[in-house]
Amino acid sequence: MSKNNAQPKRSAEDQAALVAVTIFPILIVIAAVWAFMFPGAASNVTPHVSTLLGIIMFGMGLTLTIPDFKLVFTRPLPILLGVIAQYVIMPAMAVLLTTVLNLPDAVAVGVILVGCAPGGTSSNVISYLAKADVALSVTMTSISTLLAPLMTPLLVQWLAGTYMEIDGGSMAWSIVKTVLIPVIAGLLLRLLIPKVIDKILPVLPWISTFGICGVVAGVIPGSAEAFATAGATIFAAVVLHNLFGYIIGYWSAKLFRLDNRVARTVSVEVGMQNSGLAATLSRTYFTPETALPAVIFSVWHNLSGAFLSMFYRRSAEKEVQ
Repeated sequence: MSKNNAQPKRSAEDQAALVAVTIFPILIVIAAVWAFMFPGAASNVTPHVSTLLGIIMFGMGLTLTIPDFKLVFTRPLPILLGVIAQYVIMPAMAVLLTTVLNLPDAVAVGVILVGCAPGGTSSNVISYLAKADVALSVTMTSISTLLAPLMTPLLVQWLAGTYMEIDGGSMAWSIVKTVLIPVIAGLLLRLLIPKVIDKILPVLPWISTFGICGVVAGVIPGSAEAFATAGATIFAAVVLHNLFGYIIGYWSAKLFRLDNRVARTVSVEVGMQNSGLAATLSRTYFTPETALPAVIFSVWHNLSGAFLSMFYRRSAEKEVQ
């Protein structure tokens, strides 16, 4: 009986997620264009960027349950592989791209910051659409997010410290306040009142969607000049970074002889970064130019993720024929 009662809720959640991920890139583009055209109005959103990110992370916490973390012990290899790819391969790829493309210092820091960010919150929806392992995706995103207060500042300070002065300790505390505490608070609330939270789960993808739109709009003012002078090069860096993440994630899983479903999951998790966090940190600690790669990544990785999910979904359907 309980399974039958739970099914409609899960279907409603999945349906809302499907609609949100379809419309999400369009809303992000609208928010970005509006902020570029009306920077004065968009600057009113800027002081609230950290709060918006905290709301997004709180919503992520509400979707988590304790069983999500049991996979750390029952299926450690793909999770370990995903974390290594997230915090080793993606940062290294960011450094390589900034060097090859000879990006300006401020923009280079932004690309590296995106590469050092944890997995993106929309990766779980993309994994669902791609017929990947959603439970594994949720766990991988959660673990990389919980590691972010330690790993992101350390990596950024190490890899980007030659470009700009970086306060790793202050950055770590910012991540704790805007990411770790809201996620844990959401998880605890889900444990305390699970039936109430289950009823609002279908709304959460929309909260994240509009929250990230607000983050994008809030970090854009002041970036127009940088986009005009280096927009094409920055876009190339973002696209290549994202695509290499998908490819390396997939084939690293296949290298360890993990099945196709897991490989699709690792691919999505590695390629999709928490660009909202990267944009917030860029705006807080660096310059508007530094936030530009994260803003472009927010638009691009949701577009590419949607197309990737279609490709993986068709591949999965062929496997069962």
